[in-house]
Amino acid sequence: MPISFNSVLIIAGISVFIPVVLGLLPRLPVPEAVLEVIAGIVLGPSVLNWVRIDAPVEVLSTLGLGMLLFLAGLELDVEGLRGPLGRLAGIGFAVSAALGLGVGFLFGAADTAIRPVLLAIILMSTSAGLLLPLLKDAEEAATDFGQLIMTAAALAEIVPILLLSLLFSTAAKSAGDQFASLAIFVALLVLIGLAVSRVRRLQRLDRMLEYLSRRSAQLRVRATLTLALGCGVLAFQFGFASILGAFAAGLLVRIIELSGREPNRDFLLKLDGIGFGFLVPIFFISTGVAFQLKGLLNHPAALAEVPLFLVALLAVRGVPALLYVRTVGRRRAAAGGLLQATTLTFVIVATEIGVETGRLTTTTSAALVAAGLLSAALFPAGAARVLAPGQREERHDERRVAPATIVDAVVPEQPKHPPEPVRRPEKT
Repeated sequence: MPISFNSVLIIAGISVFIPVVLGLLPRLPVPEAVLEVIAGIVLGPSVLNWVRIDAPVEVLSTLGLGMLLFLAGLELDVEGLRGPLGRLAGIGFAVSAALGLGVGFLFGAADTAIRPVLLAIILMSTSAGLLLPLLKDAEEAATDFGQLIMTAAALAEIVPILLLSLLFSTAAKSAGDQFASLAIFVALLVLIGLAVSRVRRLQRLDRMLEYLSRRSAQLRVRATLTLALGCGVLAFQFGFASILGAFAAGLLVRIIELSGREPNRDFLLKLDGIGFGFLVPIFFISTGVAFQLKGLLNHPAALAEVPLFLVALLAVRGVPALLYVRTVGRRRAAAGGLLQATTLTFVIVATEIGVETGRLTTTTSAALVAAGLLSAALFPAGAARVLAPGQREERHDERRVAPATIVDAVVPEQPKHPPEPVRRPEKT
């Protein structure tokens, strides 16, 4: 049977068109990922029926999801989890977890098709990748507020992924088996990290790696992607979702390649090019193609759940931001609550796993994804208005000297005005 790449071609064209639209409309307060999912819905069977999820699209979408989680692990600032801001973010996330469980059981009591624990895990998540551009545009990425929100978002990515893999694994049958599998998996990851780190310290190998990375071999990129694939396969063999392995691989690469050394800007740009330049947009657009819009519209009860899920997201992740008032002020705490309630990527991942394992119906999954889309479209725009230059509170005098992303080089801030030359006294 011949394989058609027509759907892949249309999706690739849309992935080119959307950034052009955002470039022509820079003030459009909608993240690129939201527009990609909406475009997939319009082009898919729900509306125009131009694109379908065939074998090539499914394979590339799966690779895009793995690459997205790998890059999320690569972006995670582990050092930011320490210190007073990390403790404050941890307390806030603990409150979110408690609220999520409460809300999950409320929904479970009203609808027996909803699994309360799975819903709680979804509600306590945050899409850190959607927040970073907004914080940078608002010139808040390097402030205490920006670091606090990114630390809280990092926790809201790590913990839900771990819980999803631990509680909803496919192979382990009992809680003891699940914990044992996770312990063995983590131990193997530690051993892999130690082995690769030890090898990277060999100067001769490091010189060869640097030499081949500048040539057509691109050895550093090949080795990194092989590590990501290996960790994904390893996680799947232990009964966990492959996303856990991809995320762990990103953490390993960050620790090995970036800790204690100058970031290799070219290497990071190449990974971003592979991920965000090709694979990740295919994942988001194909998610829209697979979105069950007709099923959602044909079930009024599921459609009515969309605003309820949206309010639940705001309550579970937004209310804990009240703890930030003493640290960053009321206005920034309000903006932080909106930012923390922004989630999309994990909702898509968790609902896919829920449908595959029979723990979520397709209509409930569509309602959750729709709520995630609305949160990514509305909440960042609201936070941007709160953080508008004319409405900002005075910044804290102390700023953390940290790059906004791992790709950004650490460059000292240049003075706005050149120093005046020292005048020597005139001779008499």
